[in-house]
Parts: sequence; structure tokens; C-alpha cells
Amino acid sequence: MNFETTKDFAQQLDKNDSLAHFRYKFWIPTLNSVSKNTNPSKEETVYFCGNSLGLQPKTTKAYIEQELEDWKNLGVEGHFHGKNPWLFYHKLLTKQTAKIVGAKEIEVVVMNNLTVNLHLLMVSFYRPTQKRFKILMEGGAFPSDQYAVESQVKFHGFSPNDAIVELIPRTGEDTLRTEDITKKIEDLGDSLALVMIGGVNYYTGQFFDLEKITAAAHKVGATAGFDLAHAAGNVPLQLHEWNVDFATWCSYKYLNSGAGGTSGVFIHEKYADDDLLPRFAGWWGHDEKARFQMKKGFIPMRGAEGWQLSNAQILPMAAHKASLDIFEEAGFENLRQKSEQLTAYMEFLIESFNKEQSKIKIKIITPKNKAERGCQLSLVFDKEGKKYHEILTQKGVISDWREPNVIRIAPIPLYNSFMDCYRFYAILKEIAG
Repeated sequence: MNFETTKDFAQQLDKNDSLAHFRYKFWIPTLNSVSKNTNPSKEETVYFCGNSLGLQPKTTKAYIEQELEDWKNLGVEGHFHGKNPWLFYHKLLTKQTAKIVGAKEIEVVVMNNLTVNLHLLMVSFYRPTQKRFKILMEGGAFPSDQYAVESQVKFHGFSPNDAIVELIPRTGEDTLRTEDITKKIEDLGDSLALVMIGGVNYYTGQFFDLEKITAAAHKVGATAGFDLAHAAGNVPLQLHEWNVDFATWCSYKYLNSGAGGTSGVFIHEKYADDDLLPRFAGWWGHDEKARFQMKKGFIPMRGAEGWQLSNAQILPMAAHKASLDIFEEAGFENLRQKSEQLTAYMEFLIESFNKEQSKIKIKIITPKNKAERGCQLSLVFDKEGKKYHEILTQKGVISDWREPNVIRIAPIPLYNSFMDCYRFYAILKEIAG
């Protein structure tokens, strides 16, 4: 499609968008709510921060209130006789979660929070020896991943300086090449225990080729696991088909499940009956047929459910269910198609802005290839980036700043419009004078 920089063109794109009505299923923050100006407006913000915290579905309140009502009216009997019996509440999320990440239902479970799950999974899948002990990750990974990996390495008695290998882009480049990742895996060979990479890098927005990375890891005898915090609900995933060993993700970014929302895990079907695989066990991972017999001797549930520790977090899961139902209605393939167009349009507008004036230049460090990115674009201003981020915020663009010099914007296909992109472009032109 040949894009144009006019308001009329953006409005026409929205008119032709079959998913446009989903925007009205979410609460869009207003300038009145977030502005510090003396004359705030009730105009909707340009909310491009769903890669940090997704917006609230308008149905979320009702989903949570249903569980509050059952708690109020039934007390503990809500576990058995509520509208959605709490004893099995996590199972309500399984089918839709499996679709989101390209998995079989036995391979996924919603539980805990992301970094908790990352530690639990590394207990099982990082089993170092004196010879095979290294972990490969991308340089500048999200801090929680860095800290989790560092502490796991120390727990096993190794030095992070020896055990953790970090990948950095080639000189003059902003993102990693797949061939460089697989070459490093090959070079590490039988010293490599685990590849643990973020599926989409939080800083650059690069979507890694998880299938090729997994195959390379397995070829040298290592396991492959991924933090999908910025991938789940954003980019197409086929974890089962790609033979990924394990993955975990949060639900409060692209999955719109609220601040601190519950997490999900994937554990490949090939481990479904592996009772000998080390794990930290809990009551809710025990065989549910015998769970209430309260006996000694842990017998894990088949599949990912066997990694559960405690009973379901009902209220966060209710919020998560509200969002998953919207994903189900929209269809992820449809969302991906819109995401590609929306992101390409945003990219076009930024490139047009650069050509139209000389005061500010913006570099997009996110890959241009649509197969290597989701809906996030990471922007580097040629000067005073943090200052311009503050100005954008004051003018109603909600994005986020990441040190040392990136403004991240994420046009989300569920609730962002093409007019949102145009408004961002118009505000940029206003700032540039």
C-alpha cells in the first residue's frame, strides 16, 4: 500500500479497518487524567505504551465482580459452587493461552508471575555440569532476566563472568543477526547448557528467530528457553512446532490483564511425563485426583500443570480472562495483519517527518523486516531525547523512555487507530516548529 501523510488518509484507513470497533472495548486514558497542564483536556491520549502496560478492557470490572460476588455469597464454597469454580479456574484460561503461543493445551498453564516462573523453569532446565554450564543470552536483556540468570549461575557455584555469555550486535548495527546467534551457539558447543533469550528484545523491539535458535541449541545438546514478555500477544508464536523446551511470559503488556497480572508458562509436550526432571514442587502441581488425600510423596500432574505451586490467583486471572476473550473474538491472525499495517504506517510517518524538516532527526532501531518485529518501534532522537519524551507526554502521547536513549512506541492493533499514528506525526511536526 502507498501511504499518505494526510489526516484524510488516516481517517480512511480507520474507516476500512474491520477491527476498529475493538478500540471501544477498552478504556482510553484522557489528557484530563494524565496531564499536568493547568488546562487539562478530556481528549483521549495517544496511548502507545501497551508494551509496558496494556489498557483495561471495559469488561474487566464485571469479570472481577463476578468472583467477588461468589466470594461474598458463597465463601469457601466458591471453590466448588461458584459460577466459575475456583478449584479449576486456571483451566478456563488454558485453551486460549495455548492459541496465543502456538502450543498444545497440555503444554501451558497460567500461574504465578514471570520472574518466579523463570526461576522455577531454570530449576528444571538449567542443569549445569563442570563441562556444560554456560548460558547464552542477549546483551542488555531486561534486568529481571539478567538478575535471574546471574543468581541461578551463582546458586550452582559458578561465576557469572565465566558462565554467562552475552551477544552484542556487530559494530555499527543496532540489532543481532540470526547467523551470529547460531554461530555463537555452535562455537560454545558442549560448554553450552542453556540458551535463554527474550523472544522480543524490550529495548530494540527485535523479534528473534526462535525456531532457528532452538534448533541450533539442540544441535549442540543445550536446551532453549525464552522470556516472551514482549512477544506473547504481540507476534505469532508456534512454540510446540518450533520444539522450544520452555518459555514464560507476563500478561500485563500486550495481553491487557492489569498491573502485576498473572504469568503463563510453556513446557514442551516431550516433558509431559518426565517425573524424574528436577523441579520445585507444590500442592497444586500434585495429581489432582489424589491432591486432597494430603499424602506424602509428590506425584506431578501431566504436562505444564505439574509445575504449579499454589492454587489459582482468582482475581488477576479473572482480569486475564476478560482480555483473552477479546483476543478470541478478534482472532490473532487478524490482529497480526492489522499490526503489520499499523506499524508500517507509523514507520512511514516518522520517515516522512525526517524528510520534511531538519530540526529533529529520528532513527528507528527496530528491524524494518516485518517478520523481525511486532508492533513496537524504538526511536532514537538525534539530540535531547529525554526532553522530547517529556514534551510528547505533556502533549498527550503516552510512550516510555528507556535508558540510555530510546523512546518506545507501540501501536497496538486491538485499541490503537491509524489516527493515533497521524496525531503522533502531527505532534512531532508541532514540536519541530
